[in-house]
Amino acid sequence: MTATKHITYKNTKISFTDEGKGTAVVLLHGFLENKTMWNAFVPELTKKHRVITVDLLGHGDTECLGYVHVMEDQADMLFALFLHLKIRKVVLVGHSMGGYVALAFAELYPDHMKGLFLLNSTSRADSDERKTNRDRAVVCVKQNYGAFVSMSIANLFAEDNRERLANEIEKVKEQALKTPLQGIVAALEGMKIRKDREVILHFAPYPMQLVLGQKDGVLNYEDCLEQIEGTKVELTTFPDGHMSHIENEKELLKVLLNFLKKV
Repeated sequence: MTATKHITYKNTKISFTDEGKGTAVVLLHGFLENKTMWNAFVPELTKKHRVITVDLLGHGDTECLGYVHVMEDQADMLFALFLHLKIRKVVLVGHSMGGYVALAFAELYPDHMKGLFLLNSTSRADSDERKTNRDRAVVCVKQNYGAFVSMSIANLFAEDNRERLANEIEKVKEQALKTPLQGIVAALEGMKIRKDREVILHFAPYPMQLVLGQKDGVLNYEDCLEQIEGTKVELTTFPDGHMSHIENEKELLKVLLNFLKKV
């Protein structure tokens, strides 16, 4: 197990791991996840890279910073962490909400980017329908925290994988239940008001990759394809759901290692 480290940022404890040597590869988890989601990937990635995993604000062992965690707050926290670690350029790998954070970082700190890998994520802002759903989710989680977490996690997997991956789904739920109520609400509110950052996919000068699941119940596959039309973003599509790091673990690791060679 990698040793967990901490820094204090704006009186808030930030939890991260840092191991290996080489290009800095920063792994960012999604909503209701934490840095442990990358445990299966870190041993292979650290063979040739310096790998940093971070608990985003209000998730895992990182404390809440406020009542709303906008993506820019998360990006500023990452920048403070990189300054602390004396890292100048990073490859950001973001799953779902982690991708939104990576895009915010890419916009705010473009000179510090070396590569962008979006996993089951999108550069587009929430639609009105999604915003309404986020509001509903806030009400729902305040009313019944456990039921909200259980339902949210099950929906992330393609339906035909739920039985096969029952044990893995339980583990994801266990980790999700460690997310404090305030962290969940702050993330939902922050994702709801995030900006559209599609322009980055069209003009950023560094390598970019998008990984999608065809049966993703969270993101509309066709809509996600549209955003990379006419860009140099490389696309990998898996036949499953929103959790490619579990549903397609081995294949995803290959795709990620290949991407890192280009960086």
